[in-house]
Amino acid sequence: MKTIEIIGYKRANLGKAESKRLRAEANVPCVLYGGDKQIHFHAPMILFRELIYTRDAHFVHLNIEGEEYQAIIQDVQYHPVSEVILHADFLQLFEGKKIKMDIPVKLVGQSPAVQQGGTLVHKRRTLSVLALPKNMPSHIDVDISNLNFHHSV
Repeated sequence: MKTIEIIGYKRANLGKAESKRLRAEANVPCVLYGGDKQIHFHAPMILFRELIYTRDAHFVHLNIEGEEYQAIIQDVQYHPVSEVILHADFLQLFEGKKIKMDIPVKLVGQSPAVQQGGTLVHKRRTLSVLALPKNMPSHIDVDISNLNFHHSV
């Protein structure tokens, strides 16, 4: 699975006023949890583009003032009107601990039913997978080349 690096800086002050100031400077307030302690930090909003605005699943390499962590993005909060990122939560990864992630489903092949004028209804775009980080797939391929009318996968 692809890993994206995000460089962050620890937050000295917490709270609403500090978060607003960070957002005004095009930074995203973040928190990393799952380890011994929570780490509050901020990172430039531009670094989130590859991570957030894609269908692919990614691991995240966090570099917070020289300390490095492996993580996944757990939750993102958006502004209801402008859809700007307000806050991001990261879950720290550990080598022997299983994690649960939503993995994208990619359709492979050409369905004979679609070639004959049928409509393919793709209901599940992601599947939840529980696995060790080293075994986590980047996507799940579903072969639809034998999918005929009124059949499902």
